[in-house]
Amino acid sequence: MKKIKSYKLEIIVFICGAMTMILELVAARVLSPYVGSSNLIWTSIIGIMLICMSLGYWIGGKLADKEQNIKDLSQFIWITAITISLIPILETIIVNGLATIWSDQLIAVAIISSTFLFGIPSFMLATVSPICVKLKNNEQMQVGTVSGKISSISTIGSIFGTFFAGFVLIPQIGVSNIILGSSILLSILAISVYPNKTIKSIIYVIITIVAIIVFTFFGKCLFKNAHPDIIKDLDTEYSRIWVKNLTVGENTNYKTLQVDTGLESYINEQTGEMGAKYLTYYDLFSYYNKNAKNTLMIGGAAYTYPKHYLKKYENNNIDVVEIDPEMTKIAQEEFGLDIKNPRLNIYHQDGRSYLNYSNKTYDTILIDAFKGLNAPFELTTYEAMSKVKERLNDNGVVITNIISALEGEKAKFIEYEYATYKAVFDDEKLYKVRSNVNKDEIQNLILVGIKGNLEINNTEDYEELLNTEVLNYTSNKKIVTDDFAPIGN
Repeated sequence: MKKIKSYKLEIIVFICGAMTMILELVAARVLSPYVGSSNLIWTSIIGIMLICMSLGYWIGGKLADKEQNIKDLSQFIWITAITISLIPILETIIVNGLATIWSDQLIAVAIISSTFLFGIPSFMLATVSPICVKLKNNEQMQVGTVSGKISSISTIGSIFGTFFAGFVLIPQIGVSNIILGSSILLSILAISVYPNKTIKSIIYVIITIVAIIVFTFFGKCLFKNAHPDIIKDLDTEYSRIWVKNLTVGENTNYKTLQVDTGLESYINEQTGEMGAKYLTYYDLFSYYNKNAKNTLMIGGAAYTYPKHYLKKYENNNIDVVEIDPEMTKIAQEEFGLDIKNPRLNIYHQDGRSYLNYSNKTYDTILIDAFKGLNAPFELTTYEAMSKVKERLNDNGVVITNIISALEGEKAKFIEYEYATYKAVFDDEKLYKVRSNVNKDEIQNLILVGIKGNLEINNTEDYEELLNTEVLNYTSNKKIVTDDFAPIGN
């Protein structure tokens, strides 16, 4: 066997280790608009990829016991490059197709999609390490040392891939470019380690790279045809975001913002007014506390309610805590947010962190940070609500939008959260936004926590909202705490 240059196998396992973790992070972004990003979805993605990697290590070890050479290894890497390049095509064909058919079986969609889109390349990448161990062992004849060294370098590559993808690649160049770049990089790696290169082998690589670019372009065309309403498809540090057009009836057009599977905000493009009915319930703050002047809103999204607030309450101020700076930028570019308004302060910070460390107090706190049922548990707990109460002035109110059913299996979110509010606040109220739906159907529910005594604004402006109150509501669920938070699954 021709002696392999000492650094080649180390470079191979480092890059393949990095690619494995990059794929895992990319998987969550590709799947999130179709199946969400809940704990169960993440569990499905990670579990499938680990299963495929385990099979890859096992099969790779079997193959390594046969007569392997660097040429075979090069071909494995080349096949991996091709399978990764097919992800944009399979996103539309498999993920979008399954999510459309099985909209109520998203866990199954996540498992099947993860297997076909990311499990196969993960399997191929995993076969590389045991083959490299065998090739290195043939060179040095020190099994334990070789195995430990290869495993360590592969793990270091995985660590590098995790941080580089999470902090740099995803927010800077986006998922589709990562997939394209990864495929091309692996193709170049495959030819770089291929022994006895000829013009023919170089031509094969050039053809492969051209095919990868064609696959990427074809995948984008399929995506555009499947989603003609999408204006922008963006990756930020925190989310994959879709800005879309929505036509209702013949003459009403809305611009919407979608994060994961949840429709976070939308505005009427003709009038600029907010379209989501649940947002009008935040105006109840001025019913419960007629003297309220300053408000904190956790969760900005497209900033549709802050825009409404600033327009309607001309003497009031509002602070908005939005973790994602890119979300604020989108709100400016697509939804008409004026960040120079002197009555608006924006903090790009985690909501729980702001509650913990800010010294400011407010008459009203509005929470709209939940992505459907995928609630960040740290904003649902007794400890978080205790901080909310601390940040409220006397006679202050907190108003939270919760997506849940009132009764049945899908009512756990509101049951847990109502019990928690009851344990923290002096009084609590519950409203249902849609009165015409069954109690076991999911809808927007508005939960109000009250600190101190009410200073009610007795006008008829709120009668329509107040008539939707859920009277005599009770919950026998445990209080949600930082230690026990069965929310966000």
